[in-house]
This record gives sequence, C-alpha cells and structure tokens, in this order.
Amino acid sequence: MSGEHSRGGLTRSAASQNRKGLAWALALTLTYMAAEVVGGLLTGSLALLADAAHMLTDAGGLAFALLAIRLGERPPTPERTYGLLRAEILTALGNAVVLLLLTIYILFEAYERFRNPPEVLGPPMLAVAAVGLAVNLVSMRLLSTGSGESLNVRGAYFEVLSDMLGSLGVIVAALIVTFTGWRLADPLVGAGIGLFIVPRTWSLLREATHVLLEATPARIDLRALDQRLRSIPGVVATHHLHVWTITSGLDAMSAHLVVSEASSGGRVLAQARQLVAEEFGIGHVTIQVEDANSPEAEAALPV
Repeated sequence: MSGEHSRGGLTRSAASQNRKGLAWALALTLTYMAAEVVGGLLTGSLALLADAAHMLTDAGGLAFALLAIRLGERPPTPERTYGLLRAEILTALGNAVVLLLLTIYILFEAYERFRNPPEVLGPPMLAVAAVGLAVNLVSMRLLSTGSGESLNVRGAYFEVLSDMLGSLGVIVAALIVTFTGWRLADPLVGAGIGLFIVPRTWSLLREATHVLLEATPARIDLRALDQRLRSIPGVVATHHLHVWTITSGLDAMSAHLVVSEASSGGRVLAQARQLVAEEFGIGHVTIQVEDANSPEAEAALPV
C-alpha cells in the first residue's frame, strides 16, 4: 500500500501576484548593471566594476524568483515528471561559478591598483553611482509590498537592498576621490565589494550542490522524523527513509513503514501523511506500508 501527494507550485499565489514588480526590478537592475560596466571602464573605477558584479548577483536572485514562479506553474510531463524545476538549481550553480571567477579578478585588479593607483574620474563615477542608488530605491519600492507576502519575493527584496548598500559604498569612494584626490579609495571599496560577494556566492554554490546531490535539506532533522514515524501506533519499523529537495521551496520524502497488522495500513498511512505535512512541512510524500510478515519488512525489523 502506498500514498503520494502531488507536487504543488512554489509560492504560486503570492509570488505570481508580484510577477510584474519582479520583472521591472530585474529590467532596471540589468540596465543599470550595463551602465556601471560602461561607466567603470570610462572612469577607470574598480569600485563601479565590482558593484556591477554585485548587481549581477542581484539580477540572478531576481531572475531565480521569476524562474521559480514560471516553472512552478508548468505542469509535469511523462518525460519530465517534475517539469523543469531543477533548471533553477542548475542556473544557480552556473551563476555561483561565474561570480567566484569575477571576484578573483576583482581582488587581483584591486591588488594591482594598490601597487600602481591609476587615474580615476571622480565626478563621473559619482554620477553613475548616484543613478544606481536611485535605481535600487525604485526596485525596493516595487518589491516592498510583495516582500511581506511571499518568501520568494522577500529574497529578491533583500538582494536589491544589499546592492543599494554597495551603491552607497561607491558614492563614498567617489566623494573621497573627488574632494581629496586619494585614489586608493577606489580599489579599497572595490575590494570590499568583492569580498562582500564571496560569502553569498559560496553559500549559493553550496546550496545548489547540496540540492543536486539530493542531500537531506538543512531544515529537516532526519532522525527526529524517523522517530516520529516510528511513534505512530501500529508502526514497528521504518526503512528506506529519504528526504531531498527538488528545487528551492519544494522538498520531497519517501519511506517504507512496517506495521504489525496489515489491516491498520490505511490508518497509519493517513496519520503519517498528516504528521509529515504538519510537523515537517513536506507536502510531496510517498509512503509504502508493509506487513511485518513480508520478507522485505522482516529484514528491516530490529533484532
């Protein structure tokens, strides 16, 4: 006997209602990121280039939020029973690798500029950074309402918030260069922004790899889950217990429950489903109930 819950979407209702705000924020971020790259090359500012790399992480976060909504609404097919939900994780992995390479370049360039500080055009650098600050504030406004309704949108909101802080750092560097002529302020801020990216990027890489390896989600205590399943009246053993993440926000579980009496299978199955959903927040569940006298179940029974 077995039972399964069909997969649900990823924060479908609340996030879908904020799709337009996410799309506008992404468009603004990508447009200004391109402007920062051009501005950084024209003014010679490493801080602007580093902030452009930082904005790339934010653009990735916004894109992932939109992707989660899009893919969460697509039905599965016989060829892809989970649809394309894993595409989000693959994209996150690629994004993390690119960002780590960019960070290495930014830190190397900062080192070279500490040794031989180049000429930096302070006023144009300040103008570009000020526009960036305005863009981030507009994006935060677009996402502010949805951040209180959807975890997906809230994550995107914090991405934009962190980039707003990066823009403030560039403005400070531009002011120092403009009014004091201390050119080391630019590589110093650039290196700081590069180092600020590293923990977030490493965390993204680790989480994406964790999902692809189908490891147990960090929020799930597998031993506690096993004990709770064993505590259900009539359950004498459990085996083949697995919990993994399909994509962010969607965990799945499978398990075999050995029961003392075959007639109690229906009741045990219903209780197990309810327990897993309410106490551990796992909605996609596959459970096989086995009679204690079956050969496979006997092998799992405690000696």
